Amino acid sequence: MRYIFKFPDIGEGLDEGTIVEWQVKKGQQVNVGDSLVTMETDKVVTDIPSPKDGVIAEMYGKVGETINVGDALVEIEIEGVEGEAAVEEAGKTEAVEEEGAGVVGTLEVAGNSAVLSASTEGIEEETAEQPLRRKALATPVARAMAKDFGIDINKVKGTGPAGRVMKEDILNFAKDGKKTGVSSTAPEVVTEDSMPVEVEQMSQIRKTIARNMITSKHNAAHMTIFEEVEISELDRIRRKFKEEFAGKGAKLTYLAFVVKATAMALKQFKSLNAEMDMEKGVMIYKKYYNIGIAVDTDKGLVVPVIRNADRLGILEIALKIGEFSEKARSGSLTMDDMRDGTFTITSYGNIGGRFAVPVINYPQAGILGVGRITKQPVVVNDAIEVGTVLPLSLSVDHRIADGGETARFLNRIMDYLAEPVRMMFD
Repeated sequence: MRYIFKFPDIGEGLDEGTIVEWQVKKGQQVNVGDSLVTMETDKVVTDIPSPKDGVIAEMYGKVGETINVGDALVEIEIEGVEGEAAVEEAGKTEAVEEEGAGVVGTLEVAGNSAVLSASTEGIEEETAEQPLRRKALATPVARAMAKDFGIDINKVKGTGPAGRVMKEDILNFAKDGKKTGVSSTAPEVVTEDSMPVEVEQMSQIRKTIARNMITSKHNAAHMTIFEEVEISELDRIRRKFKEEFAGKGAKLTYLAFVVKATAMALKQFKSLNAEMDMEKGVMIYKKYYNIGIAVDTDKGLVVPVIRNADRLGILEIALKIGEFSEKARSGSLTMDDMRDGTFTITSYGNIGGRFAVPVINYPQAGILGVGRITKQPVVVNDAIEVGTVLPLSLSVDHRIADGGETARFLNRIMDYLAEPVRMMFD
């Protein structure tokens, strides 16, 4: 008997994913827990394990295609149940949890449309008196095309194995005039004004960024303040210990000090480490200090989280920043790497720009932007000297944090950065 294994719900509110790489081939023997396919979901790349022992009978979706949670991924030939015995299992659904994989999938055995037995002789065809199945069995490509054309895929009669709806069925259905729509997958098209444009499918990361930005802007009352802090002492310390840290495998950057200073300041200003639950009418003040670090990658912005940053030393933070930067750029971040952040820091100074208006990583209360460090004239003891100046931009949810508390919070961060030794005593 063949089990249809669907793209499982792996949590975090995800409803779709993109195929990055198939780890199996048709006809390959697999065991429980073996990786079937690598999927890009939300902001991470994760492997989907096999829920059963068996042989890969069918694979659905090509590399680069986006499929929805609940769409078929593979069919696995399971030994021991064949022919009429397989059909007798119709209508049953078995939920399977893969041990150690952290993924829950669903194996469906549902009528002749979902179970392929050794013989289908004697199984009646669908007729006018017998309505179509409630939920069509279809390839991921066909589902995507039906969505683009505005077609109810459950009304399309499939011509594939076991009545599966194929892309040709969608095209024929549209041509018959039952539904109309427009779908374009070409990388380059020409507009009505004969101006060339390039059309590219959005990545999961880009879709998630778009959703999160809109959610933040719609649900948080953004307020941003700007400041500059003179960090010549911090710069001296960084230069002094840079080689020593390098010998321990860590790149000592200014960001490591900013993370530590922010975590320590959050312990003193609880509103900046909080979130608001309007439905329950409560404020949630978090007693743990997990700092998210926005990392720029070719695919988009990701935010891994340094947990309990207030308890870590500068070396430990520097090692974490290096680890996350490498994992982000290689696409190997996990869901756990990006969970439970309480405050976010975005550092754009090494790319360019001194000040910005960072968008809050909702539902967090604030985000700190770190700009480009420059040499500037500063006044020290009534004398003009050359100083090292770091610009900071702090955006907060004004529903949660008032202006006075926001300013005092930023001042405390600046105190730590101007005189790093303060962090040893507080």
